[in-house]
Amino acid sequence: MLCSVIPHLPVRGDVDAPLHRKTSPAGSPVAGYYYVKNGYEDAHTLNAVTVVLGDYRGFDTLGETIVVFTAGAACLLILGRRRKS
Repeated sequence: MLCSVIPHLPVRGDVDAPLHRKTSPAGSPVAGYYYVKNGYEDAHTLNAVTVVLGDYRGFDTLGETIVVFTAGAACLLILGRRRKS
């Protein structure tokens, strides 16, 4: 499936690729465009990934971290039980 999709991807650096659109086909603004244009001014951080995960999507990232921690703790509790002899 991957090999059938790769030829249809936009060329690297294509200015008409969906990544570089300011608005979606429905006419609503694209969040990624805002993140790229205003990331440094909003957060004063050069790393775009840090700005998106830490500043723009902080609560979402915190929720994902809590879910992963809870799943890990549950696995440790279930697998770490010792049987009584």
